Amino acid sequence: MNLAVELLLFVGTLLYSYVEALLKLLLPVKRKNVRGELVLVTGAARGLGRATAREFARCQSRLVLWDVEAHGLKETAAECESLGATVHTFVVDCSKREEIYSAADKVKKDIGDVSILVNNAGVIAAADLLSTQDHQVEKTFEVNILAHIWTTRAFLPTMMKNNHGHIVTVASAAGHFVVPFMVTYCASKFAAVGFHKALTDELSSLGKDGIKTTCLCPVFINTGFVKNPSTRHHSPTPPLPASSPRMRAARPLLPAALGGAQVSGGGVGPLFIPPSLTASTPTPLSLRFTR
Repeated sequence: MNLAVELLLFVGTLLYSYVEALLKLLLPVKRKNVRGELVLVTGAARGLGRATAREFARCQSRLVLWDVEAHGLKETAAECESLGATVHTFVVDCSKREEIYSAADKVKKDIGDVSILVNNAGVIAAADLLSTQDHQVEKTFEVNILAHIWTTRAFLPTMMKNNHGHIVTVASAAGHFVVPFMVTYCASKFAAVGFHKALTDELSSLGKDGIKTTCLCPVFINTGFVKNPSTRHHSPTPPLPASSPRMRAARPLLPAALGGAQVSGGGVGPLFIPPSLTASTPTPLSLRFTR
């Protein structure tokens, strides 16, 4: 791309980011009350999933936590319980549809109706396309997009019956901008963003205005999946550790998002914020909320 065009895009994104941050500072939106809601978070054993679970615990939600990693899941549950939350854990491999449906049936039978679903579980295979193994491609799509569909199909019927609920899609900036050596990951995240947009539009068409949707598209967060990520210009990019002060400053990540600004039509605008910005801003400007 021409250097002048790149510079223009960067300046435009920069101005957009700061205007958005200023508006949110001057015109804060009312946060959604999630006290007592039954919240299911997939991929809750570490990283963004654990941080999200902790914040919902602080908001006095009831939690159902899923992950394939039992040890990390236990640690997350202990942290949330120390904050006063009621927590139920299930070891679930989100790449397996049968396990998702089985665990969902147990949740509905033994615990209750999930009113907030956070599809956070994700995997990544960082390699060029031809070096990526077939099973890695399949796993990426099974977890990063198919699991979103299976969990939504499991819990959406009750939400529609009650016309009450919230479905959160944790995607990525890679669902809007491509990155070399992450072809399958980018493709799966583009699919996740598309799923969110289509689901939002479908719920609107069905008149289910009590069911809200949110799409979260972070840039680099250091959750241990990839070491030393860099931009396409190969300059070092300092990812935000999930436990860093800046991430703690942006702690109301998803609970705040659930009451965030609404965008008509279910569209998700340009969510990418240059890594240099995310490393210096105290709020998660890579968020865009819908409905």
